Amino acid sequence: MTDPHLPPVSRPNVQFDFSGQRALVTGGGKGIGREIASLLARSGAAVVAVSRSAEDLFSLSRETGCEGVAADLGTVDGAKRAAEAAGPIDLLVNNAGIALLEPFLDATPEAFDQTMNVNVRAALIVSQVVARGMIARRTAGAIVNVSSQSSSVGLPLHAAYCASKGALDQLTRVMAIELGPHGIRVNAVNPTVTLTPMGQMAWGDPARSAPMLSRIPLGRFAQPLDVAQAVAYLLSDGAAMINGVMLPVDGGFLTS
Repeated sequence: MTDPHLPPVSRPNVQFDFSGQRALVTGGGKGIGREIASLLARSGAAVVAVSRSAEDLFSLSRETGCEGVAADLGTVDGAKRAAEAAGPIDLLVNNAGIALLEPFLDATPEAFDQTMNVNVRAALIVSQVVARGMIARRTAGAIVNVSSQSSSVGLPLHAAYCASKGALDQLTRVMAIELGPHGIRVNAVNPTVTLTPMGQMAWGDPARSAPMLSRIPLGRFAQPLDVAQAVAYLLSDGAAMINGVMLPVDGGFLTS
């Protein structure tokens, strides 16, 4: 079985071309969102990244040239203002998310509401602003929501998180149905454990990671680039007939 701390396996250099398109990535300052923003920028897109951390946005801008919008997407006004500040958008990635882990019997309404606000409501509000702009400009576009395998399976301590990702999948399906006639495709990616710095801290203990790894036929957790490339594909013209899909990025976890 592959050690989750080993470097990512070698993979072909997948090429995408988003020249002339403007992309918005929420939660773009760290982890998966930062990898997505970086990949889209390398692929020619003009990228706007949203994060609560102005420091993260500054370093991202310095490294990739991405524009930054500092905002708290957990509030209605924060999500709306961030989307409006980004300007006209062709490609949207709703990646922002939080995980507040609590035993089910001790789960608090406050943590549940906060999780739903960031993981689901922010995606709704940002997508409404962006999609209305696309429709007004009569421009086809693509939206990808970053969900999780936890939308399909239960995990201890993840009551609010699992509920939020299940809701995000359903939101994705409704968006695909209603926005499709306007030429706007909406899909989701559903990664397994992804070895961002936060993921490595949470799953670095072999006693915790071994049972999860044993259910992944490929024998490893995902790397941020694995998720970013799946997102880029769904945004690309190569996925022109793909709409309303929840794409597992899980090494076969859900088949085991």
